[in-house]
Amino acid sequence: MTGLPATRELDGDTLHEECGVFGIFGHADAGALTVLGLHALQHRGQEASGIVTHDNGQFIAERHVGLVGDIFGAKHANRVVNLKGSFAIGHNRYSTAGGSRAANIQPMFADLAGGGIALAHNGNLTNARILREGLVREGAIFQSTSDTEVIIHLAARSKFGPVVHRLIDALKQVTGAYSLVALTSKKLIGVRDPWGVRPLVLGDLDGAPILASETCALDIIGASFVRDIEPGEMVVITKDGIESFHPFNKQPHRFCVFEYIYFARPDSMVDGRNVYELRKRAGEELAKESPALADIVVAVPDSSIPAALGYANESGLPFELGIIRNHYVGRTFIEPSEGIRDFGVRRKHNPNRATLAGKRVVLIDDSIVRGTTSKKIVQMVRDAGAAEVHFRVASPPTTHSCFYGVDTPNTDDLLAHGMDVEEMRRFIGADSLAFITMDGLYRAMGEKGRNVQAPQFCDACFSGSYPISLPDLADGKRDGQLSLLADVA
Repeated sequence: MTGLPATRELDGDTLHEECGVFGIFGHADAGALTVLGLHALQHRGQEASGIVTHDNGQFIAERHVGLVGDIFGAKHANRVVNLKGSFAIGHNRYSTAGGSRAANIQPMFADLAGGGIALAHNGNLTNARILREGLVREGAIFQSTSDTEVIIHLAARSKFGPVVHRLIDALKQVTGAYSLVALTSKKLIGVRDPWGVRPLVLGDLDGAPILASETCALDIIGASFVRDIEPGEMVVITKDGIESFHPFNKQPHRFCVFEYIYFARPDSMVDGRNVYELRKRAGEELAKESPALADIVVAVPDSSIPAALGYANESGLPFELGIIRNHYVGRTFIEPSEGIRDFGVRRKHNPNRATLAGKRVVLIDDSIVRGTTSKKIVQMVRDAGAAEVHFRVASPPTTHSCFYGVDTPNTDDLLAHGMDVEEMRRFIGADSLAFITMDGLYRAMGEKGRNVQAPQFCDACFSGSYPISLPDLADGKRDGQLSLLADVA
């Protein structure tokens, strides 16, 4: 992709979530509370943020590139003041389909025959390109390259009258994984796809209903957790209360297991499970399956720390902070000369030499994607004096791309797709390498193991078993960025 921030290059060996969403209805400080909610969900998207409120018959929008604290911080306090109204929705973006164009910043807004609607979406539609090409042939004019705009165009062309019915009609035509929040002049709407791949929760703050991707967004504003929105459920919130509908055909529940491994914040309750505890249990299972003769356990911070604690507890080895993370890395940085080796890794991580020197180290990470970062970290630990480095991964090998809202490399670029474990070990330079097994991961999730006939989670990135069809791939094209230029042909 072109036009991406400098950090996308540096972070290219990491999986990224696409988005986080937040909505609140019936609170005088809706705009400011949405800012706080998005701040808690910053980990789900760091490219851009936007908020839409409704006040006195008008939709008010503030959508900008950057982090929430920069966009709505002290220097831009006027933006928060501008967000008048008692209900609002917000969105943090990390682009997969659509790329980093300003026009792709959400929430998106359209004035439909049945009234205006603002929409914010987390996930990815797997038939967006096919639908979009059909809409363009019929005369639709797209302003963005986001699959979210496809939903809006479908709703605009619906033969139904009320906006809620138009949205249902549009969603019945799409395929893929999504959790979305929508705002009309009188309603806050939340929807989860029929498979429940992406999370969405319902909360309450002094009688004001809240929708959010994770419970950590409720905690920051002192709201209480009510329940998870169910797979395939639509909730419609008005001044008269909350209505629940199930307008879509029921599908097997396939929540994204990688939410627990990496994406969600460890302090969140996601789809009924505590993320921190599951990550610790994954580390414990990993220690049972793949012990190592070593002196200390070290995490690649920060997301791997709970798994490393679990591994240490189960193995009886001490957990040590052998790698220190710099939490003040900005989104842009002047690249140094080529003489500074591995700058992309070292600007974030630095070895604690006194802890590592002379030690046999079990190094815990949550995943290996391309393997380039793992290779540099192993070498960094060796350079700090470690006698041995035994790499352990708290997820199975990532062998397939995700098409459900996670920014992953092409399948052919994934290290585990073209190499076995021994080849990967040699590539990253570790003394030994082991991944948690699929059954071990499922045991950590509280299951007896993986049900091969009906997996309890979406684990396509590990298994290649995609629960939702991929129409946009039928012609051999990767379901990636929609192009405005492609429509000219």
